[in-house]
Amino acid sequence: MLRFLKWIWELIVYIAVILVLTWLIVHYVVQRTEVSGTSMQPTLQDGDQLITDKITYRFRSPERYEIIVFPYAYRENTYYIKRIIGLPGETVRIDDGGTIYINGKALNEKYGNSVITYAGVASQEIRLGADEYFVLGDNRGNSEDSRFSDVGNINRSDILGRAFVRIYPFEEFGMIH
Repeated sequence: MLRFLKWIWELIVYIAVILVLTWLIVHYVVQRTEVSGTSMQPTLQDGDQLITDKITYRFRSPERYEIIVFPYAYRENTYYIKRIIGLPGETVRIDDGGTIYINGKALNEKYGNSVITYAGVASQEIRLGADEYFVLGDNRGNSEDSRFSDVGNINRSDILGRAFVRIYPFEEFGMIH
């Protein structure tokens, strides 16, 4: 009987440890995120399942062109997935032809899949604060991003993490570049 009680106690402790570790991992290390919509096409598709790395930015700053996940301020449990274009302290402007300028120089990037026809708030030069990022979706014609005042510049403290692995669909499994 004593052996059985000891076995039960060990099982309870084992399950408790597993639950605590799972909670810690989900809250501080990674999170599963689902892509909803077409704003990141062709890089990400509607329905893609991603793993968001929540720990990297504790040790370094987000970098240009990384894909980040952040909450949408006006809808609970809604997260946006966008690409970082402008970094803290930089100025960002988009001209009438859709060219993105960082600190007055044209940005030579290959992620946008269409010409920007709506510059939004970025039609005028935007100076990013010490902890602000300017983000765009890869599908520039169909993305609600920093060009729109309801999204605006993203504060570092609002960045949940970086999307780094696609886990579904299985045939697309792998690192996100």
